[in-house]
Amino acid sequence: MGRELLDLVFPRIGHARRIGITGPPGSGKSTLVHAVAMLLRRRGQRVAVLAVDPTSPFSGGAILGDRVRMPGAAGDEGFFVRSMASRGSLGGVAATTHEASEVLDAAGFDWILIETVGVGQSELEIVELADTVVLVLVPESGDAVQVMKAGIMEIADVFVINKYDREGGDRLMRDISVTMQITQWSRPEGWVPPICPTVATSDEGIEQVLAEAERHLAWLQEDRPRLERFRAEKLRRRLQMLLSRILLERAWKAAQIDEQLDGAVERIMAGDLSPYRWVAGIELG
Repeated sequence: MGRELLDLVFPRIGHARRIGITGPPGSGKSTLVHAVAMLLRRRGQRVAVLAVDPTSPFSGGAILGDRVRMPGAAGDEGFFVRSMASRGSLGGVAATTHEASEVLDAAGFDWILIETVGVGQSELEIVELADTVVLVLVPESGDAVQVMKAGIMEIADVFVINKYDREGGDRLMRDISVTMQITQWSRPEGWVPPICPTVATSDEGIEQVLAEAERHLAWLQEDRPRLERFRAEKLRRRLQMLLSRILLERAWKAAQIDEQLDGAVERIMAGDLSPYRWVAGIELG
């Protein structure tokens, strides 16, 4: 049923602008997302937020911490918030976030803000979901070299240094700027990410963040061939991901893995078999 629904809504997508917000835990992503969403609502724009929370070890669902930090959504039909459980997804976003964003796009939302559970070398899937990626850092993140070593600097279309009023904010901004100059680094096609200082708890710098995101979106759209390449590359990777998911499901069913797991666990715990030998012996069909 879900796939049939996605087939039906697909011709209606393409209107919403998608911004991905990622960064280390504790950087104030949820507060920043709420501040941006409220600014958009004051402008009369319809906003949806997909907030990927860590999975609860008890219920398997999202912990819903992000909803608590976004009180502006209560009673506002133009402001939708949905927490989604990461369920072990390594991409920093839930496996079905892309599908959820398409449904919200078709439902007529103007902006979709996607907040990841965190950031790291494996949590780069937000690049595939968003038109613009906002990387949120705080003075405690360390210097720009450490950020670059973490493998996350490359994904940013806009840098945000949140909690800029804390000690080290100026130093982090200088380090990022110098690092980009020394390495002559920019995003593909020549976009140089701006750096926005913010204090999201008091709405300081929020207008600049939104303005820079809008500028990036306008930059994408001003060159039609570049925009088509951008969309084609993302669509190709999207098709690869969907195909990988389908092939994994089919192989799992064909090999009747679920039926074999209990027996394998018993043998491995008894010391009769190693997990590596068991996996190597599976016939995928």
